[in-house]
Amino acid sequence: MTDLTTLETDLMAQIAASADEAALEAVRVAALGKKGSISALLATLGQMAPEERKTAGAAINQVKDRVTEALTTRRDVLKAAALDARLAAETIDVTLPVRESPTETGRIHPISQVMDELTAIFADMGFAIAEGPDIETDDYNFTRLNFPEGHPAREMHDTFFFNPKADGERLLLRTHTSPVQVRTMLSKKPPIRVICPGRTYRCDSDQTHTPMFHQVEGLVIDKGSHIGHLKWILEEFCKAFFEVDSVKMRFRPSFFPFTEPSMEVDIQCNRQGGEVRFGEGEDWLEILGCGMVHPNVIRNCGLDPDIYQGFAWGMGIDRIAMLKYGINDLRQFFEADVRWLSHYGFRPLDLPTLAGGLSS
Repeated sequence: MTDLTTLETDLMAQIAASADEAALEAVRVAALGKKGSISALLATLGQMAPEERKTAGAAINQVKDRVTEALTTRRDVLKAAALDARLAAETIDVTLPVRESPTETGRIHPISQVMDELTAIFADMGFAIAEGPDIETDDYNFTRLNFPEGHPAREMHDTFFFNPKADGERLLLRTHTSPVQVRTMLSKKPPIRVICPGRTYRCDSDQTHTPMFHQVEGLVIDKGSHIGHLKWILEEFCKAFFEVDSVKMRFRPSFFPFTEPSMEVDIQCNRQGGEVRFGEGEDWLEILGCGMVHPNVIRNCGLDPDIYQGFAWGMGIDRIAMLKYGINDLRQFFEADVRWLSHYGFRPLDLPTLAGGLSS
């Protein structure tokens, strides 16, 4: 019996020490195989007396059962460990990485950003935003703005006309946002302070011209408005938009049918190093046109020019965006290149404010 206890203890130790299923199988064969230690003990039962065989057989079979159970338990443990090791070694991550949110990957187009910047600047000065349709009548686009019949701007090479209606009237794609000024004067009583941003259309296409582009025009109509107010507004706008402490402006005489006197505005700049920097240098760059609203325009919009006067200005949004953000080709604004937008675009939540900085 002492030998049987020692054998069981030894086998249990070997089972526990088995590092893998192959080692465990060797222990099983050594104990329970045809020539195993427990099988050898069972073979001796036939040589014993009946009473001794009964006692010894029971004891040997109990050891055999405990060893078999220990082998089964250890095999389950080794199989689980082997599976875990294989899974760890052969793991393939088939999940997608977490995608960045739209606020991280999306970009605001420079045109949209500049429109927001313009809105922030002029809203701070008390201007409202006025909008109108892209498809206009000849009356609103030309006649009420003091364009006489036969003016070159009415020609086909400048304007996109639609086919004539039955009555001969021809609609057109507006060539400027000035019709919005006309609509505002016809629908509202002075004092009027509005800016009119939007799309405009002309038959032209090159590095600095596109068939569709964006303009912003401003209009002030009041009894006491004068050219000094105009110059102050434009100077404050340039300082805020280009984010400089001071600017020098030059007003040159020009001609527009809808303003009298009319002027083109240059702003002081420095063109050295392949950049245009405002508020310094000895060069000049034209950025907009302006003037006092022509009395004929005021009269055509139902107001008395002897009582009311005003001023207006207009500039290309695409061009001032190019100047501020160093974009050298106007056509890139409309090519829908995601790589370009990723470089020049703005994060969606970086809203322009005068307090926080327009482009910070």
